[in-house]
Amino acid sequence: MSDFILPDIGEGIVECELVKWLVSEGDIIEEDQPVAEVMTDKALVEIPAPYKGRVTRLYHKEGDIAKVHAPLFELVEEGGDAEPDEKPQAQPAEAETDAKEAAPVQETSGTTTANDDETEDFILPDIGEGIVECEVVEWRVAEGDEIEEDQPVVDVMTDKAMVEITAPKAGRVTKLYHKQQEMARVHSPLFAFVPRDRDEPTEAKATSKPASEPSPATAKPVATGKRQRIPASPAVRRLVREHNLNLADIAGSGKDGRVLKADVLAHLDKPTVSAQSQERADESPQASQGSGRRMPEREQEVRVEPIRGMKAAMARSMVTSATTIPHFNYSEDIDVTELLRLREQLKPEAEARGSRLTLMPFIMKAMALAVQEFPILNSRINDDVTEIHYQPNCNIGMAVDGKAGLMVPNVKGVENLTLLGIADEVARLTEAARSGRVSQEDLKGGTITISNIGALGGTYAAPIINAPEVAIVALGRTQKLPRFDANGQVVERAIMTISWAGDHRIIDGGTIARFCNRWKGYLESPQSMLLHLG
Repeated sequence: MSDFILPDIGEGIVECELVKWLVSEGDIIEEDQPVAEVMTDKALVEIPAPYKGRVTRLYHKEGDIAKVHAPLFELVEEGGDAEPDEKPQAQPAEAETDAKEAAPVQETSGTTTANDDETEDFILPDIGEGIVECEVVEWRVAEGDEIEEDQPVVDVMTDKAMVEITAPKAGRVTKLYHKQQEMARVHSPLFAFVPRDRDEPTEAKATSKPASEPSPATAKPVATGKRQRIPASPAVRRLVREHNLNLADIAGSGKDGRVLKADVLAHLDKPTVSAQSQERADESPQASQGSGRRMPEREQEVRVEPIRGMKAAMARSMVTSATTIPHFNYSEDIDVTELLRLREQLKPEAEARGSRLTLMPFIMKAMALAVQEFPILNSRINDDVTEIHYQPNCNIGMAVDGKAGLMVPNVKGVENLTLLGIADEVARLTEAARSGRVSQEDLKGGTITISNIGALGGTYAAPIINAPEVAIVALGRTQKLPRFDANGQVVERAIMTISWAGDHRIIDGGTIARFCNRWKGYLESPQSMLLHLG
């Protein structure tokens, strides 16, 4: 039995209102099942269950104020069902011990010291925004490695982004408490280390070691320093793990031997030959014992992959948006012939300044200008649907399909940026999202979203609103199509299809049509934007 402590929700929030209990005392709940809804001064936050168990006590009534880092409810873990009177409530020190014992420990022949005065546990810090656990994606060190202060130790994945955990001080790693792809809990030990200022010199350990120890594990050298790390991006490393490969077996074609995605895909084509050789070996007389019959193939198993991190967050948010927001869809064709011509004229100068000029900066700038005339598209609704909150800046999000899942970073204050400034932000956020390393700040505060499905293919779509925003647009691919000019002659034009979705609680068809016409006008006649630039 343990208390669920209300986690730090971030942004300096120290208390919140208990709006609604989604369970009752005595209920059996599943891991990640919503337990309560709490209201901060920022938004409504859903609190999930940390593990499967039975709710034995709710510490607050609906309408009460709950404090951060204080008990919210009491939970008995499944399989550990005990009557409340059978076990006294754990004191803080006991609770910390229980948490450490519950953490999955990787049993290895590491160099962990038994002296508690020397070894320190690194406690996984509160990452904010109500996050209570994260997935261990990749260890950057091994047990026995020497680490420096602020050296990256491990990459962990929350449901928001990839976070790099660094060493608090220099020392020697003695134990890794979790394997890769395991879930680590906030406020629990992540790894153990001996700080360098208390670590014994290697020479002293070698001379003090008894000569009678024959075990190969104990004869192993202590802390031989950092192991050589093969350069590869997080996306490539995830691809390697998904195919159960060893990064060291893949020849890197990038700079300094960096392993690229193309290298992994090329490596995946090679095992076919070795697999055939193995199959022939299995059919050899020794393998078939002279029967002359081919051994039956092993039945293939279903591969099960848990939905975690940003994929889980996307699943929850899309269900909520699709089931609680009445969507109004609106589609249009935009002639971007002149826009493409203008981009080609400006592209060399942009490249000379180190910027990559795509259509996206023009599209975002035109949107920010149109929003000034139709601010309802850049607003939010409060939870009671009684107020419209008009946002002071146009922070345009862009959906990026990275290896870690769908992410929507946003360009802040597009109305105040130049085209080159927007282009640089688009490039930075796209690269960060594809590698899974977008900062929390880049994911917060979006006011309207663009989904560029045309980059992959397709024309029209029915996008789902990225709540709490009230509008989203999907850009289809640009096609060369016949159109009639002013003289009635058929000419070739570049046509881009777009699909809007608006929150029909506050946006009607006429509003989104007028807004789209203004936005379309800027894109079809891009020079008209000059009249409105500050």
